[in-house]
Amino acid sequence: MKILVLNSGSSSQKSALFELGPESGGDPVPPLWEGKLEWSGDKEDLRIGNRSGQEIRRQSKAGIHRASVGAMLENVWSGPTAVLKSVAEIAVAGHRIVHGGPKLRQPARITPEVKQDIESVAAFAPLHNQAGLQGIELLEKLLPNIPQIAVFDTGFHRTLPPEAFIYPVPYSWYERDGIRRYGFHGINHEYCANRTAQLLKRDLSSLKIITCHLGNGCSLAAIDAGKSIDTTMGFTPLEGLMMGTRSGSVDPGILIHVLRGDPTDPRRNPRDPALIESVDHTLNHQSGLLGISGISSDLRGVLEAMQSGNKLAQLAFDIFVHRLQAEIGAMAASLGGIDALVFTAGIGENSPEVRKATCSKMSFLGIQLDHARNSSVQPDGEISSPASRVRVLVIRAQEDWAIARECERLSGAASL
Repeated sequence: MKILVLNSGSSSQKSALFELGPESGGDPVPPLWEGKLEWSGDKEDLRIGNRSGQEIRRQSKAGIHRASVGAMLENVWSGPTAVLKSVAEIAVAGHRIVHGGPKLRQPARITPEVKQDIESVAAFAPLHNQAGLQGIELLEKLLPNIPQIAVFDTGFHRTLPPEAFIYPVPYSWYERDGIRRYGFHGINHEYCANRTAQLLKRDLSSLKIITCHLGNGCSLAAIDAGKSIDTTMGFTPLEGLMMGTRSGSVDPGILIHVLRGDPTDPRRNPRDPALIESVDHTLNHQSGLLGISGISSDLRGVLEAMQSGNKLAQLAFDIFVHRLQAEIGAMAASLGGIDALVFTAGIGENSPEVRKATCSKMSFLGIQLDHARNSSVQPDGEISSPASRVRVLVIRAQEDWAIARECERLSGAASL
């Protein structure tokens, strides 16, 4: 079965084509074809490759996003990177949708009703859900005869207990407005939990796991017997850990103070839309590693500046690690213990510095690193020492493959 996966973001469009079947087993397989289109200002960067090694790399002036994505996808069945003889070989398409809201808790066949439900919660994650809907509508025109499946980043966290997902604000906010903790990165958190059980040759139902998804966006999940029972992101992807450009959790009183403005200024208007947008932009795009270091939202740039003695870069790194250590402790408390700690995504997989610094104060939880392993590990591998009571793993994020597996699973349902 050929499965096309779209992972739509606000400034990028990733896509991959997988061939899966019952014989695929539980281990991830590389895609037959993958492409990535990124937009920055008035430029777009296209990268395409297939399993045979053919590649396309091109930078150009940015065009209409939908047209550019459509042109990228046509390379699956035509041109030098083509891996299909015909578009008709694609059996199903899957989409990563960031926010499913209160209704969309399981992977679902995309129908007009499902699209409406995705649209209804777009305000909770406006950049991501709108991009996902655009990807769905593009395929409706490009591949009108194939079923499409939506897989939700919030779905894995549907098992959070009320004490973890209800905020200590008036209960009517939850009942009336749906304000609650939803959690995100669930596709990868769930994948990593299952992959951990595979690598450790343990039954998932016997494991207490903390997964650390650390990339430009960062979140943790406390996973007990395969179920998410706590997580750091909340109503939106802004809560929790310090991130590349996002602040993570801050005192709500700061926002009240900023929105009130100077009480002596007769022009102040706490409900000024421009002021609200400014605060939103600052917290989402000018904070985190970038906001503290003043250098970069990319940890690699921060580390390079640290090595040159930049004090703000060092402070940004120290805050990042401090927040991460504190939240790992909180997740361990929610679980009542820990069997495995997992690092995944861009920073988690590629930064031995972050892994070493994070685990340096974790011996009280039974975590001890093998520093040689930590410096040289390739995902999927272990970096804990033989004396460590907790197994520490580095696992490659496989969101696209996980989405493809959900499409394969659902493809046998009568509704498809």
